[in-house]
Amino acid sequence: MPIRRTPTQRPHSPPGRRPRFRIAGADVSASIAVFLIALPLSLGIALATGAPLQAGLVAAAVGGIVVGRLGGAPLQVSGPAAGLTVVTAELIQRYGWRTTCAITVLAGLAQLGLAALRVARSALAVSPAIVHGMVAGIGVTIAFAQLHIVLGGTPQSSVVANVIALPAQLAAPHLTGLAVSALTIAVLLLWPRLPGRAGRLVRKAPAALASVALATLVAVVAGLHVPRVDLPSWSSHALVGLPEGPALGIAAGVLTITLVTSVQSLLSAVAVDKLVSARPDRGVGVPRSRLDRELAGQGAANMVSGALGGLPVAGVAVRSVANVSAGAVSRNSTMLHGLWVILAAFLLVPVLDLIPLPALAALVMVVGVQMVSITHIRTVTRHREALVYAATVTGVVLFGILEGVALGIAVATAVALHRLARTRITHEEKDGRYLVRVRGQLTFLAVPRLSRILHTIPDASEVVIELDGSFMDHAAYEALHDWQTSHGGAVEMTGPSGARITEPTSESHACCRPWTPWRNHCGENHPADETRRETGHQLASGIGKFQRNTAPLVRDELARLAREGQSPSQLFLTCADSRLVTSMITASGPGDLFTVRNVGNLVPLPGEGNGDDSVAAAIEYAVEVLRVQSITVCGHSGCGAMQALLGSTPDDPPTPLRRWLRHGLPSLERMTSRRHAWARISGRLPADAVEQLCLTNVVQQLEHLRAYDAVARRLADGTLTLHGMYFHVGEAQAYLLADSDEPHGYDDVFDLVPPTTLQEARAS
Repeated sequence: MPIRRTPTQRPHSPPGRRPRFRIAGADVSASIAVFLIALPLSLGIALATGAPLQAGLVAAAVGGIVVGRLGGAPLQVSGPAAGLTVVTAELIQRYGWRTTCAITVLAGLAQLGLAALRVARSALAVSPAIVHGMVAGIGVTIAFAQLHIVLGGTPQSSVVANVIALPAQLAAPHLTGLAVSALTIAVLLLWPRLPGRAGRLVRKAPAALASVALATLVAVVAGLHVPRVDLPSWSSHALVGLPEGPALGIAAGVLTITLVTSVQSLLSAVAVDKLVSARPDRGVGVPRSRLDRELAGQGAANMVSGALGGLPVAGVAVRSVANVSAGAVSRNSTMLHGLWVILAAFLLVPVLDLIPLPALAALVMVVGVQMVSITHIRTVTRHREALVYAATVTGVVLFGILEGVALGIAVATAVALHRLARTRITHEEKDGRYLVRVRGQLTFLAVPRLSRILHTIPDASEVVIELDGSFMDHAAYEALHDWQTSHGGAVEMTGPSGARITEPTSESHACCRPWTPWRNHCGENHPADETRRETGHQLASGIGKFQRNTAPLVRDELARLAREGQSPSQLFLTCADSRLVTSMITASGPGDLFTVRNVGNLVPLPGEGNGDDSVAAAIEYAVEVLRVQSITVCGHSGCGAMQALLGSTPDDPPTPLRRWLRHGLPSLERMTSRRHAWARISGRLPADAVEQLCLTNVVQQLEHLRAYDAVARRLADGTLTLHGMYFHVGEAQAYLLADSDEPHGYDDVFDLVPPTTLQEARAS
């Protein structure tokens, strides 16, 4: 954690002198690459929506400058997105251009409200199958509409109408426009595949720009008579007007634009983070996206774009990927791309007016087809979400975006309930003994099947009921209990490991159901001998369960690790508290984490170990020998070490625990110092002094890590990153320490980690 400085003082600069503003060369080159992609796409999307062509340029410029400056994803590029084409076209057709601009302004205002409520992470809870289905449905709609323009006709108001009118359009195409479109599509698809050294050189120009430029050149040289871009004077550009139309319809339009732009932008921001971390430089110096800030930036951009007569703005994956791939290192590249768009809009009008409209239509049609991603289809199929995907696509194509998303959510809910209710119950007889296996969650929906099988077993038989689920509701428990009571034979209930589960004998411990394998949380007071026997039984049962269920699944991987040795990606330093299960909260497996645990997750400063160099040795081994890519210091709520540290006094006897906790004294001093702001957790102050110290301790131990020579060298090389983490035990929720704008620095803010990014934190 760097020491806070006044705004006029920076490291290695004379006091009182403001640093000069610098733009990295990588940002300049990346901004040009993004501009060359954004220019034809912005014009094409404006053409597809039926909006004034300048509206696409306005949205591109505003998306680059406003979102680039205010957004929370530095390398994400925003502008008019193809995913909004259908929505905007319908709004323009129904309410007119000025009212559509007003709806865009209101949608931006709604996004600002959502950002203030900090709900950006909630948008990531939507099933990916629904998001991919929505994008694919929009792509199908765009492709069919633009196909009519490619053929020289006029698109209809719906996909069904476009499909019905397609045979007549194919029978009488406009051959000149079709030839220009075919050339555009051919160049667009073949450009990335040009072979040889010459191909590598020309491929540096974006395929979208090359296809439109070549089509324009051929149309001009050959003197082809095709409709062309016609940019009217900016003095006649239509700005926003007061919304006119039914309030319910306008509200639906605002909701649709808010939903689509927000979800698309947030998902794109998460994808950009993954791309940045996968670069050779691992994104050193590029902070991770702050989704609430990004949502606020998108809202501000939509308000500005709508007010200036521009299209709705959202994060655009194509431009963002180009920005990251071109080596951008800061938000300056995004802002510069917006500046280039403004200059082109005023200085390159004669050149832009030469572009054939069929070329832009063909470009947007290919983009629409590419929105139906084969990779996404394979992913949702592999995760058994194909039905949700298909339902969403069908709903978007036939009814509209909101209706399609609602249908997808309904189908996803039904699929989840079906999986919850699907329980396999089998039974077999061997040597007069009956074994009933229950696979899955045992709820009231499975009780009829369970009862039918149980009643086929003769009375007075020896029965073993094997439960292999993590959940059993009251109805299922009562059904088993009643049958066991009335059966009259020998009935035994076991877990999946084969260990016997006995029913609690006291109602005071009703929380210990027969299916609960570990019961130390119930507060039972056993005699010492019984406690030892039960602990031994628990240990043996756990080992048996591992050997029976888990070992066959991990045996091959462990055999590989035994042959090749360990190569963990992360050193995970956390507390010895028994409630912290590192593999569970990081979704990691064998060989992923090199874990160090001690009381209070402390990192002694070099030279202060006083004979105990175990932590220092682990750090040196992980950094120098194992070459881990990151180090994570993880604190947790209710830490006993921090409570003891708060209650310590100079007169306390020097016990081993007290001697160890002296390494946490800098954290206590940091918390009480006025030079450091108090740590915050997910936008709020800590609940009490213990939580404040737990959070502060994580930040302080990260500073201790930087004092190690091995760590400092790897940080300077850009081959190692440090992360702070806080796990709230009661909430079962992880929080990550937010990056600051300074390299290797942190704000004292722990932000919420959504379930979808826990594995990203592990992979980093």
